[in-house]
Amino acid sequence: MEYNRVLLKLSGEAMGGADGQGLDSDVIKSYAVEIAKAVRAGCQIGIVVGGGNIFRGMSGVKEGFDRVKGDQMGMLATVINGKALGIFIEDQGVKAEVFTPHPMEPFARHFNKDRALEILKAGGVAIFTGGTGNPFFTTDSAASLKACEIEADALLKGTKVDGVYTADPKKDPTAIRYDHLTFDKALADNLKVMDQTAFTMCKENNIPIEVFDMTNPENLNRLLAGENIGTVVDNNK
Repeated sequence: MEYNRVLLKLSGEAMGGADGQGLDSDVIKSYAVEIAKAVRAGCQIGIVVGGGNIFRGMSGVKEGFDRVKGDQMGMLATVINGKALGIFIEDQGVKAEVFTPHPMEPFARHFNKDRALEILKAGGVAIFTGGTGNPFFTTDSAASLKACEIEADALLKGTKVDGVYTADPKKDPTAIRYDHLTFDKALADNLKVMDQTAFTMCKENNIPIEVFDMTNPENLNRLLAGENIGTVVDNNK
């Protein structure tokens, strides 16, 4: 299936390379090259980035952080990731603008749907950081929210696995990958690839989710060209 406008979700761990920590410039550059290639091919791309490579709110809670303050630190981590990704995308000659849900000028622009769509329609990339701007919500929820706000044709979740499985393939060698899932089954089976808030929001707004392996950056353009390389989750039976 080919899409005109997508929301790409990248985890913070994906920005950290093999060990998922810090910022791996070679990995980020490889993502930027493929994102720029897709934009030049005519696809409009908004991106939501996580922050787990720098700080994860729930992990902070286990270390004694207050949940709200821990989540706020996680939101700030996503801004760092978004700025880094934006720099590498612009190095490829494609305009990239970083948005935040709260005013943070001059570091990033306060989110405005009209401005974000202007960037996309002009052949640039809109990078959405800061999660939803609220504690207790994951960046998966932020991705589904932004997919709805920018009226994306699909939400693409780039992960370290090649789709959704019946169980964790790292722990269960008998786990089977789904080519297709309905939102109802994903919710009923409590599949963990995205949180239930994100699944529900996409289900209600009829936005398909495609889960694919982003450790090979070329997979992004393969998916956008219509190849079946991951798992599609949608309302179709």
